[in-house]
Amino acid sequence: MDFDLPAEITDYLAELDAFIEAEIVPLQAQDDNERFFDHRREWARTDYDNGGLPRHEWEELLGVAKARADKAGHLRFALPKEFGGKDGSNLAMAVIREHFAAKGLGLHNDLQNEHSIVANYPQVLMFRDFGSQEQKDEFIGGMLDGSRSICFGLTEPEHGSDATHMETVGLRETRDGVSGWLINGEKMWTTGMHVATHVMVFGRTQGKAGDAKGITCFIVPAEAEGVKVEEYLWTFNMPTDHPRVSFTNVWVPDCNVFGPADAGLELA
Repeated sequence: MDFDLPAEITDYLAELDAFIEAEIVPLQAQDDNERFFDHRREWARTDYDNGGLPRHEWEELLGVAKARADKAGHLRFALPKEFGGKDGSNLAMAVIREHFAAKGLGLHNDLQNEHSIVANYPQVLMFRDFGSQEQKDEFIGGMLDGSRSICFGLTEPEHGSDATHMETVGLRETRDGVSGWLINGEKMWTTGMHVATHVMVFGRTQGKAGDAKGITCFIVPAEAEGVKVEEYLWTFNMPTDHPRVSFTNVWVPDCNVFGPADAGLELA
């Protein structure tokens, strides 16, 4: 068995190193941006007067780094070429992430908040494979240009890693002649809700607790009536963007069902 890395991967590591030195290291060094990475980082990153959320300056800096990486052709590396990527393999992504981690904490890669100049885009592939044409048109391009941000609501306050047990439910309800769903429940660790435009909400639509079938994924607008951030959950690793979110009589039309109804757990 050959454990040597293919030349195309090692060559790309050298290309990434050159980009980091030319574009990312100077960005980290300017305007005292080092405060986000040295012993001051918890305080620099966290807005303690705003529920412990990430400071705007911190997230803005991450956005600038990602924009530079995207312009250089690196951010979407793992995506198919049809989405501006390079068809990067799982092996290449594993090697790149290990290579970045070996460099230490920096603006090039900070997995505390899933930031990297070579990004993961699992939701883009989810929409490609499971979304309706309307959903693909709205969300794939939207996620790539930043106009859409979708967080993930699966775990619940009273239920942990076994997602087949959930109290969030979706019941069929027609409004003004439009068939849809009425959603009630709560979700934990809904990361990114403070900047999200939408949230994937998983709820039971048939069957009983413990059944893998009978769970549906709904795409819910973050500003929909009945959606409420109840609290942001402070952690040992601040800042936090992990809220408990309630959904009270939230209605969405059938076109907001993502993937097959009653088979949403497979998407999760």
